[in-house]
Amino acid sequence: GSTTDHVAGQLGRLPKEATHLVLSVGGNDALMHQRILEAPASSMAESIAALADIASDFERRYRVAITACLDTALPLAVCTVYNGCFDAPSFQRLASATLTMFNDAIIRVAVEHALPVIDLRSVCVTADDYSNQIEPSSVGGAKIARVIVGLICGADTTAPATRIVIA
Repeated sequence: GSTTDHVAGQLGRLPKEATHLVLSVGGNDALMHQRILEAPASSMAESIAALADIASDFERRYRVAITACLDTALPLAVCTVYNGCFDAPSFQRLASATLTMFNDAIIRVAVEHALPVIDLRSVCVTADDYSNQIEPSSVGGAKIARVIVGLICGADTTAPATRIVIA
């Protein structure tokens, strides 16, 4: 139930024996703005501008959270926000499309800091991966845990790795 604004406080309770950090934040930030998906707008430009404002604010707060994590000097990986499993296909499309703005900010900041990214959109992909519309089930949680352990332990995965090339 955490948001980007709570990361620094959580780091204050970090166990001394911690060896790695995996930051998974953004879904609850997005949920705080869920009402925008059904808000009336007079134009597409008005809707996109409102979404851009939300995404810009999220990115600013995400950067603060990343800085706090990096200040621990522990190896850091980040997670994208999974798409959820909404009952209404039309709402699922809207939610997934809107989350791309949050995920783009996460990936952009990760690239700037050369951080590994766990793309939870590619981990939790079936209805069985969710216990409700927005929370991973034990099945989804186990998948996420396996990916995190594989990343930290350097285990090979069955999926080929993607490289993002920057100038």
